[in-house]
Amino acid sequence: MLPLIRSHAAFERAEAGIDVAALRSAFERKPSWLAAWIATQRGGPVGYATATVDFSTWTGRRFLHLDCLFVRQDCRGSGIGAALLYAVRAYAAARSLSEVQWQTPDWNEDAARFYRRQGASMLRKSRFVLRVD
Repeated sequence: MLPLIRSHAAFERAEAGIDVAALRSAFERKPSWLAAWIATQRGGPVGYATATVDFSTWTGRRFLHLDCLFVRQDCRGSGIGAALLYAVRAYAAARSLSEVQWQTPDWNEDAARFYRRQGASMLRKSRFVLRVD
């Protein structure tokens, strides 16, 4: 999964700082901090999705935060992204979570079109990051 994470970060013009130990730790915690789905083709990984459970103070309900959904560029358009999103949605429904939320870079128009085709609506917000040292 780590090579896909790095490919995803590079696609979004960023850098992934996670290593195997941190990723393993997120899965091994009880309860796990992270849920993940990996799509394979011909025995190799071609896409992944990761999510965490969060809580909205506005709605008073828990929701699933889709942290990442990525499909290798050479495999896009084949239904892999839709299958991953379906699995994420089913995971949320099985846990009685109110919705799935995520963000994508504003320049990624292909992703926005894909998400709209899947029935998602877009909220106009900007995401900020404040480092805590």
